[in-house]
Amino acid sequence: MAATNKSAPATLPDVDVEKSIAQLWRDSLGWLDNHSLQILIAAAIATGVFFLLVGLRRLGMKLCDKEDHTGWLSVIGRAISRTGTFFMIMVSARLVSGYAQTPDMVARTITFLFTVSAVFQAAIWAREIVLGVIEHRAGTDAHRAEALGSAMGIIRLLVTVVLFAVAIIVVLDNLGVNVTGLVAGLGIGGIAIGLAAQGIFSDLFAALSILFDKPFRRGDAIKWDTTSGTVEQIGLKTTRVRAISGEEVVISNANLLNKELHNMARLHRRRHVLTIGVTYQTPPAVCAEIPAMIRAIVEAHPKCQMIRCGMTGFGASSLDYEAQFDVLSENYDEVFEARSKVCIDILQRFNAEGIEFAYPTQTSFTAAPDGTLVMPYPSETKLVTPDPEPATARKPRQAKDG
Repeated sequence: MAATNKSAPATLPDVDVEKSIAQLWRDSLGWLDNHSLQILIAAAIATGVFFLLVGLRRLGMKLCDKEDHTGWLSVIGRAISRTGTFFMIMVSARLVSGYAQTPDMVARTITFLFTVSAVFQAAIWAREIVLGVIEHRAGTDAHRAEALGSAMGIIRLLVTVVLFAVAIIVVLDNLGVNVTGLVAGLGIGGIAIGLAAQGIFSDLFAALSILFDKPFRRGDAIKWDTTSGTVEQIGLKTTRVRAISGEEVVISNANLLNKELHNMARLHRRRHVLTIGVTYQTPPAVCAEIPAMIRAIVEAHPKCQMIRCGMTGFGASSLDYEAQFDVLSENYDEVFEARSKVCIDILQRFNAEGIEFAYPTQTSFTAAPDGTLVMPYPSETKLVTPDPEPATARKPRQAKDG
């Protein structure tokens, strides 16, 4: 008894490449013979469309040559200038393929090539627009290039990888490939990379936040936590601050934005408070004139604005005054010099008026046997120096008789 034959596994049908090419050649020749007029008209239209796209690309290049490289026109121009020649050819062919009544195989080939070129061209345009928006948001100041120099490299790499990964998935999906597993794998891989480089990405996004939000710039004087100094460099992971004590302080970007930060360079005015003490021997009439004296001294300086001045209390050894005034300048050197001049002028005026500054003093009083206070020093001091009696002139004492 003959054994039963098992069914063989299904196999893909063999494709005869030579026959397909021969069939494409015959269809093309027949198409050229039967539709020569339509082909000529379509070729002329395609050529016009191609040169129109070339003109738009040159216009984009001219927009890129402007001085403001971060303006919106420059951003759009830079994206247009990245238009590829192959994409322009495929756009021209795709627009006229229906009018020329191309064979089915040729039409499908044109559609496939147009889809691939359009997807990758869209990725290139999106990359240039995203990078242009980042540079535009970062600003056009003199320190922009240096601030972005260390960050733009990694930003360009990340944007390019993400956009072209999406483009490849779109192309494969249009070809009929099941991309579900690929998308899941990329998602899991992205999560793993994000967890492994969590600290790096945290500092990277913090650097982007500094560039976009601009809480400070290079050269600004800032105060952060216990550090005060001038920003020297904004890097990809850290910001370097030159402290007022001279050393360089390196601060993580993420840590820098997690605490309260004071930007001293954004001050249009700086307020100063002077505490002045005069002696208790100052007459009340003179004490009443001191606020007007200080106001006149402060307002005599062009960049100083008086806020208030008056007596604030009775100290242990002084009559206390407080003067508040603003210096209208962003330059700390000018502010410091203005305060110094105000202090010197107050000293000169007080010396001219005979007003004495108080300093810590202590006076001791003694009491008489009856309880009354006695001054610590006599009102009059008389020094009596008796003439010394010579030793030879002294008479010996005589003892009394009992």
